[in-house]
Amino acid sequence: MARYPQILSVHLFLLKGREILLQMRKNTGYRDGWWSVIAGHVEARESATRAMIREAREEAGIELEGEDISLVHVMHRFENQERVDFFFKSTKWRGDPTLMEPEKAWELRWFEVSALPENVVPYVRQAIDLGLLKGQVY
Repeated sequence: MARYPQILSVHLFLLKGREILLQMRKNTGYRDGWWSVIAGHVEARESATRAMIREAREEAGIELEGEDISLVHVMHRFENQERVDFFFKSTKWRGDPTLMEPEKAWELRWFEVSALPENVVPYVRQAIDLGLLKGQVY
């Protein structure tokens, strides 16, 4: 039997005190008009850590180092396609978060982790709850 290829994604919980940075999705074809976090796909021959550093630069214009991020949750989900998502957190970065891909997101905004808007992408909300707030790694 052939091995099933997985789609790997990375997501960033960028934290400033008790606030988390979210971005409003648009023109993506998935949950447009919903809040999510900085995220993207792992490219061929790229580690999840390197992908997260690259996506933070591409989407928010911030610079991260490997030691600036830590893995807080892994999710194997079956929504539309089978995926494995790696959720990292960081409280340290260089630069001011800026909307770098206005064709894919309306805005960036800080929210209290305990008072998220209703329309946060459901699996991202679950990862925030389980991984960030409860410390459940998988």
